[in-house]
Amino acid sequence: MPRLHSDLFRHIANFGALRQAARRAVRGKRKKPGAASFMANLERELLRLERELQDGSYRPGKYLEIELHDPKHRIVSAAPFRDRVVHHAVHAVVAPIFDRSFIANSYANRDGKGT
Repeated sequence: MPRLHSDLFRHIANFGALRQAARRAVRGKRKKPGAASFMANLERELLRLERELQDGSYRPGKYLEIELHDPKHRIVSAAPFRDRVVHHAVHAVVAPIFDRSFIANSYANRDGKGT
């Protein structure tokens, strides 16, 4: 029987967790305009994000669509940086819970398991 996990949101929507998530999200993206502006006002942005998450007013932003042609034609969508911070905060809390239930030779999108 699956284990019930309660009160996970408290671990996501707090200043410390969001600060760590911002540090992970900015890796390799420091020169991108959205990341640079968020990091320049880090404390204010994190406090605003924490407040929006806790009071339920947070809404994801509009994704940027990028058209690529190499090696084939495709459209890639990129989340705004502040949404990426939320994604990292959620991932830090729920990934360990799900990871325990995966079989040993499952590798996709798992920490320490390939790309």
